[in-house]
Amino acid sequence: MLVITGSAGFIGSALVWGFNRRGFDDILIVDTLGSNEKWKNLRNLRFSDFMDKTEFIERLEKNELDEIVDDIIHMGACSDTMERDADFLIHNNYEYTKRIALWCLRKGKRLIYASSAATYGDGSRGFSDDHSLLPSLKPLNMYAYSKHLFDLWAYRNGYLDKMVGLKYFNVFGPNEYHKGEMRSLVHKAFEQVKMEGKIKLFKSYKPQFAHGQQMRDFLYIKDAVDMTIFLYERKEASGIFNVGRGEARSFYDLAVAVFKALGKPENIEFIDMPLEIRDKYQYRTQADIRKLRQLGYDKEITPLEEAVREYIQYYLLQPDPYLGNEKERS
Repeated sequence: MLVITGSAGFIGSALVWGFNRRGFDDILIVDTLGSNEKWKNLRNLRFSDFMDKTEFIERLEKNELDEIVDDIIHMGACSDTMERDADFLIHNNYEYTKRIALWCLRKGKRLIYASSAATYGDGSRGFSDDHSLLPSLKPLNMYAYSKHLFDLWAYRNGYLDKMVGLKYFNVFGPNEYHKGEMRSLVHKAFEQVKMEGKIKLFKSYKPQFAHGQQMRDFLYIKDAVDMTIFLYERKEASGIFNVGRGEARSFYDLAVAVFKALGKPENIEFIDMPLEIRDKYQYRTQADIRKLRQLGYDKEITPLEEAVREYIQYYLLQPDPYLGNEKERS
């Protein structure tokens, strides 16, 4: 049985959807549901069983799941870049991932785990997934550092040739609705247009970037899922891979795409960036995906405007965005 942790969350639930689309449902769902509505992400999915993340790791380490678990795709983590509890992040993101990794190494099981593009910090050292560059990276927040710590641990212990780490860039799309302030700008912009008729973007505080011209590597969730499953199925794949489009686009471009998808005139307001994030703000990200391409991933990646249009029209404008357009999902 394949285990997917964090499988009620954004990328995790989309991965289950991706496997289901390929006719596979022998999946153990591992997560904690809490009091938000991410449980709704599970309603359309087919899987064998559900297990709480604490019960899972305890039973795993007691060897009670040896005959059940085949491989593990570990997506579970706290992804809040504003989280201030460093001890919690170390325990939840770093130590928990280490425990899973050590079990997989002992048992000879395949591990795919989620790292983050946030580990690249301000981008001054580039966005290459070359392992030798890992020690030089300087994350800007504790979330990113918790992810970076595991990458470094695996690298320094020689384990990266026995697992796959995925540095996801700015992924957006269905099933992110429960993420609060960590939702993508697409979803936030959609709601701003509905409520106020405009989209608010941060002003720039660097002279080389005009207001709204801060840039990100925006990736549609369906492409992120396809890349992840590709790497899972390529048994020879190992090491860290960037998961992105390989193209940087501005927040202004994204806002324009939202207005176009809604059939509304552009109305963009530039607002002050909060002081607490100005020193930690990434002005540009762009994934270097040559390693992924060299491994054989040759599919066309959904253009930003097309992805925004599909997300808004087939999901966000539907009566229940969790269910989306039934025809599109089938």
